[in-house]
Formats: sequence, C-alpha cells, structure tokens
Amino acid sequence: MKDARLSIIIPVYNEAETLPVIFKKLREVPYGIETEFVFIDDSSKDNSQALIKEFSEKFPDVVFHFQDRNQGKGAAIRRGISLASGDIIIIQDADLEYEPRDIPALLRPILEDEADVVYGSRFKISGSQVHRTWHRLGNRFLTAFSNLCSGLYFSDMETCYKMFRADIIKNIVLDSDRFGFEPEITAKISRLNLRVLEVPIHYYPRSYQQGKKIGWKDGFAALWHIVRYNFLRKEADFLLPSLPARYLYPQRK
Repeated sequence: MKDARLSIIIPVYNEAETLPVIFKKLREVPYGIETEFVFIDDSSKDNSQALIKEFSEKFPDVVFHFQDRNQGKGAAIRRGISLASGDIIIIQDADLEYEPRDIPALLRPILEDEADVVYGSRFKISGSQVHRTWHRLGNRFLTAFSNLCSGLYFSDMETCYKMFRADIIKNIVLDSDRFGFEPEITAKISRLNLRVLEVPIHYYPRSYQQGKKIGWKDGFAALWHIVRYNFLRKEADFLLPSLPARYLYPQRK
C-alpha cells in the first residue's frame, strides 16, 4: 500500500498515570508511514482529558473525542473508528500492557499486501512475560470456544492488538459497548473472504491493584457474545453496502 496512513485508536478511561508514557512510546516507533493518534476518553474522572488536550495542542496528528458519559471500551472503539482517517486502523490500550514497538510487525503484512487483518498474539512468543493463571486460562478457553464457533483458528482472540484495513472495519456495524468488541469483530470477520494473520507480540499484564478493568463477569459475557455474533446475526445485519465486494465470498456478492 503506497502512501498509506495509519490510525491508532486509543480508548482511555482513568489512565492519567500511564498516558504520557504510552504516548511517548507510540511517538518513538518508526512506523514508516504517516500516522495519526485517535484518543477517545470514556468520561474519565482523573486528569486524562487534560493530558489529551495537551497532546493535541502540541501535536497536529492527535485527534480526540470525549464521551459525555461512560459507555465502555467497545463504544469508545466505535467512535474512534468513525473519526479515524487512515487506510489502516489498529487498537492500542492506554495502559502499558502492550508494547508499541510491536506495531510495525503487524503493519508489515498489510503494507506488503499479504493480509487484510492482523492479530497480535500474546501466546506465540517464547520467553514471554509470565501471565496470571486465571486470566491466561480464561483467555485460552474463550479463544478455543471462539475458534470452534467462527472457524478461524487463533491462539489469542482476546488480544487488544487487532489491525484492519480501514475499508473493512469501517463497513462493519459494531454494537458491543464493553469488552464484547473482541469476540464480536472476530465473529464478523470470519464471515468475510479475508486474509487473516497472527503475529507474536510482547505483553506485560497488570493486576487489578494497578488498574486492570476486565473481570470474571466480562468472561461470561464473552461466551454470550461468541454465540450471539457467530450464530444469531446474519451478514445483512452488520455489513454495510459500501463494503468492497472483494471482501465477500463469491456466492455472497
């Protein structure tokens, strides 16, 4: 993709402590293409919004939106997708669990026209950070169940690092508000004729004491989302007419 532009969507909720660090890390990455940073603050109660305003005043490649009420990560991602102007879109958490220097590895297959969607896997790298037992077991179970339902074999469906060609993700109707985005988008892209790759990434899990927000209730909700979006939604319900025909299987064109 010549002259491509990358949009990095960063959902934020009470991340004032880590925002300056993650933004510095993001700006130091050599992406090789033009990049914009799309911050969506989900009605934070700390100093996150003030920091984002400072970023936008200092850097012209910063786009932001402040939700008028807390709606959840999925809603923030939807808003970010609508504002993103890039040809390629990736999701980046505002904490320090994911390493921005891994982004070029996800970007390369799309730029070289080898993939349409790329997931970053926390479980495909040797010598990786030790994970918390219940989170890892929960993620592996949800991923396995999603694989059975969607027909796409991932090692890490719940990963934050998901990268898409913009003309795909902008033409899929999304409706999960909280953490259902991961199983929802996985189920929906499984219906399309896409080249999907998975590459290893680094991961540094944080504890609940450090601000981790996802909990066991979200795990049970994810099971419902997997069933709902794989079996109870037809393509006509979530694919916009503007989706390029090349992403559809021949019998659906």
